Amino acid sequence: MGKVIRLTAAQAMMRWLSVQKNEDGDRFIEGVWAIFGHGNVAGIGEALHGIGDALPTWRGQNEQSMAHAAIAYAKGQGRRRAQAVTTSIGPGATNVVTAAALAHVNRLPLLVIAGDVFANRRPDPVLQQVEDFGDGTVSANDCFRPVSRYFDRITRPEHLLSALPRAMRAMTDPAECGPVVLAFCQDVQAEGYDWPEEFFAPRIWRIRRPEPDRQELAEVAGMIRAATSPVIVAGGGVIYAQAEEALAEFASRHDIPVIETQAGKSALPQDHPMNYGAAGVDGSAAANLMAGQADLVIGIGTRLQDFTTGSRTLFGDAKLASINVQPYDAAKHGGVSLVADARVALAALTQALGDYRADAANPRARADWLEAVNAHCAAPTDTNELPTDAQVIGAVQRATGKDAIAMCAAGTMPGALKLLWQASKHGYHMEYGYSCMGYEVAGAMGLKLAQPEREVICFVGDGSYMMANSELATAVMRRIPFTVVLTDNRGYGCINRLQQNTGGAEFNNMYVDSNIETQPQIDFVAHAASMGAHAVKAGGIADLEAQLQAARSRDIPTVIVIDTTAAPGPGDGLEGAGHFWDVAVPEMGDTAKLRDAYDDYLASIAHQRLLN
Repeated sequence: MGKVIRLTAAQAMMRWLSVQKNEDGDRFIEGVWAIFGHGNVAGIGEALHGIGDALPTWRGQNEQSMAHAAIAYAKGQGRRRAQAVTTSIGPGATNVVTAAALAHVNRLPLLVIAGDVFANRRPDPVLQQVEDFGDGTVSANDCFRPVSRYFDRITRPEHLLSALPRAMRAMTDPAECGPVVLAFCQDVQAEGYDWPEEFFAPRIWRIRRPEPDRQELAEVAGMIRAATSPVIVAGGGVIYAQAEEALAEFASRHDIPVIETQAGKSALPQDHPMNYGAAGVDGSAAANLMAGQADLVIGIGTRLQDFTTGSRTLFGDAKLASINVQPYDAAKHGGVSLVADARVALAALTQALGDYRADAANPRARADWLEAVNAHCAAPTDTNELPTDAQVIGAVQRATGKDAIAMCAAGTMPGALKLLWQASKHGYHMEYGYSCMGYEVAGAMGLKLAQPEREVICFVGDGSYMMANSELATAVMRRIPFTVVLTDNRGYGCINRLQQNTGGAEFNNMYVDSNIETQPQIDFVAHAASMGAHAVKAGGIADLEAQLQAARSRDIPTVIVIDTTAAPGPGDGLEGAGHFWDVAVPEMGDTAKLRDAYDDYLASIAHQRLLN
């Protein structure tokens, strides 16, 4: 037997994590966000203190928002690095379930080290322990099982010998990438064990690039050669595969328009001549025109979710080919699969296609669309009216540098930004797989940590800001500068519009339509300032632009509050913008408005593709 090292299980975990590297030689788990409590303070806390800067620890304000910051960091790093979060055994752990679901949906690496009950069961039930009357093995951490790519409960120290490599495999696998949860029994954390010395040898984890199957490649190449008006749907997999240049070359060489998903936006900069903008429900007139005319849709690295496909009504009778590293995604909607790394697949297709050109581009439609966007986002001529979200976006676009990153997650702004923001390469960061309200502020902090050289603009509505904002204090303490543009429309304006568009009455979304005794007067400036941020209220669009420029000189977050109108949606006034979204309308109701909405709904779903 070789040399051994006597360590507690928690000490061994942290030492092992500290020497796991990516292909660039950087530590894959950059560090650990921690709120200590019952179940992780004694074992894990002591181990993190002992390892010091070899695996740094950062304190956050809420377990969910700490995990949101970690997820945004991983997305900003293109899944090449990640962060961990450790929690106590009860509400601390379950606070992270929402974030784990977010990472799961978005295919992003996150390591959750959750304190768990005693493996020896001597003190059962311990504080915060969830007891299942029929199953003694269950704890609160079992809530993570549906939203984990890999879940393990560490009930013996030696379990780490297999659990930790399995965790890293899941987080670095391009097809299976997602959150890992290690439920770490608190007595086991503190238990000593003789670890093989070679277990702590540094290791490089490489992200593989699967080659396409020859038959799948030939079939998809044949479909493209037979197409006269193909269109490419670019998803987040293009960015994760570092296939941006390959996509630009492929689209230009073969004259195939590119339309974008939320995750794929900014894989091509907006000024690339083959970029026709946003696809689907929140799509541009140019992109949806290309999609509607297409005889072949080529998905690249996309999950083909309902916003992208217009709830399966956008692509008509077009054939579908899907290039994806994950077979589950590649086979969706009855498409022909090409399971491969996006960059490798595009190179192979280019070779197979030779001098094929589709001649599918429509530069006039693209130019008309961009002209309409610029007009829609122009500064208002009537400064007595509250600005629209589009005018706010226009102000930010004018006032920030070319390399600014617009980021957001939920509400009206995701659709408006996807439609209107003219992104540079990687100038867009949207969490819209889970569309989680409250992601924005913590996500902006994580994104700035991932890309400190770029200007990060966080768009957040008053509703999302109220959900989770406390990591502003963390960003102030750590001197992480970013700019928050807080648009206040006095409620949940996005869902209020959806409620009306599906035949409902305005109810319980805007404060004015809620069952309350008095209308709130929330001072967002004072609130943000109380956490140490520089906070100001913009008097209008011109003032917003001035405040955005001033924010660049600060080393702390800046929060700019601006009142906006609740009425217009992201595409209002833009001809051809948007597409059908399947939100079920009640079949029976008392109002003509509801009956008309149901009739419209029936007409729309009649065009849905039924293949799964």
